[in-house]
Amino acid sequence: MRSIGVVTSSRADYGIYLPIIRRIRTDPELRLVLFVTGMHLSPDFGLTVNAIKADGFEISEQIEMLLASDSPEGIAKSMGLGAIGFSQAYSRTPVDLLLVLGDRFEMLAAVVAALPFNIPVAHIHGGEITEGAIDDCIRHAITKMSHLHFVATGEYRQRVIQMGEQPSRVIVSGAPSLDNLSALNLMNREEIERVYGLSRNSPFLLVTYHPVTLDHSSTRGQMTEVIAALEATSVDVFFTYPNADMSSRIIVQEIQEAAKRSSRMKVAISMGMRAYFSLMSHAAAMVGNSSSGIIEAASFRLPVVNIGSRQRGRICPPNVIDVECNREGIEKGIRQALSAECRQSLETLINPFGDGKASERIVATLKSVAVNTLIHKEFHALS
Repeated sequence: MRSIGVVTSSRADYGIYLPIIRRIRTDPELRLVLFVTGMHLSPDFGLTVNAIKADGFEISEQIEMLLASDSPEGIAKSMGLGAIGFSQAYSRTPVDLLLVLGDRFEMLAAVVAALPFNIPVAHIHGGEITEGAIDDCIRHAITKMSHLHFVATGEYRQRVIQMGEQPSRVIVSGAPSLDNLSALNLMNREEIERVYGLSRNSPFLLVTYHPVTLDHSSTRGQMTEVIAALEATSVDVFFTYPNADMSSRIIVQEIQEAAKRSSRMKVAISMGMRAYFSLMSHAAAMVGNSSSGIIEAASFRLPVVNIGSRQRGRICPPNVIDVECNREGIEKGIRQALSAECRQSLETLINPFGDGKASERIVATLKSVAVNTLIHKEFHALS
């Protein structure tokens, strides 16, 4: 059996992985090896390792690396601890191929540790750009340390090739998170209202705002603008927690204070993929700077107010309304998103990030690729 190591660091990437790891687990020729780290193991972020166990997956290794500090020093030390922890995990639990996703510092630690072990790395969601976050550098670094690439679109494939990766190793799989949409039994409005305390039949905004890590010193000022714009609206607001990044605790503090001031504002520390997509399906609009607003929201034809520079550079479907991080711009974006004209314009929107069959393509490749040929890479020069 071929052993596939999968690194998951948060509820967010776990939801993206889910259709992939289900396929790996049920394939008689593959063995799933789960490396769980980061926010999954933190009580501050909901201790979501328990959700993985509840889904019936066996966890091979738990790698503690996330310090309580969200300062630059704290994040850098967490990365170092992660590299140490993953090196020990690979010694105890060797794998034939390592699968990583995206652009998180936890993923970078896992890939750096894999280098001396000559473990081939397969990377999902390379070739994308997020100019406002250190994630942009991390994603490209992981690309260059990876040996197989699963990208969401043809444009992202061209970027990975432009970085010198061989075209035969770059597969347009689509975004795996979209595979979940056909399999989920979403919550109805009544259930959402009962579980999360939202007002009956009232429209609400789903808000996810993460630190802009290239400008993390301005996080409190950014949140002041965001919350002021939300408080000026007449609709309910449902906040989800940010990622564990530099200054993330400032965002947590600000949204908790806003919720104390107004009964219109609700907060969830952690929720499952089913609940998150259910909220998407019933929200009047989405507000913030999360990649879920760029990738998944289009499948619900949900208007998205995308704030600031964090996601700048990504391909954006027509449901995304880009605004600057100031109260006036955010308010204007929300008014546009809530308009009947905006909703009507999205009635025929097709999500550009895939057809819901990404996991099928990814697992087929992981199963068939000649692993022993992957480690030796040749630079592909553009003519």
